[in-house]
Amino acid sequence: QVQLVESGGGSVQAGGSLRLSCEGSGYTPRSCMGWFRRAPGQEREGVAAVYTGSGSTYYADSVKGRFTISQDNSKNTLYLQMSSLKPEDTAMYYCAAKVFGSCSGGSWKIWNYYRNWGQGTQVTVSS
Repeated sequence: QVQLVESGGGSVQAGGSLRLSCEGSGYTPRSCMGWFRRAPGQEREGVAAVYTGSGSTYYADSVKGRFTISQDNSKNTLYLQMSSLKPEDTAMYYCAAKVFGSCSGGSWKIWNYYRNWGQGTQVTVSS
């Protein structure tokens, strides 16, 4: 069973940066690891994902060019570097694992394909 723990959330002004971390236990290769977010009153949204086998990355259009997902296999940790933050990025951010699952074909965006979730970390961006 993969356990995931996020950290790094906080409050920043628009234009600022944050780096989220997600440390996993029971980490496995060849998995799709994703970051999702959920703002109050909105649906859960896929933000970015990485396939741990190849390092291929995937991004939502709303964050392309501003967010970067990366992994450190030696530390079993997933990162989300967020820059040029906007108030609309305000949400609870979650990392998720789809063990031995693919990220391709847009499947990385489908939250209920992921079986393992962290508890979330809050990101608040003020204007």
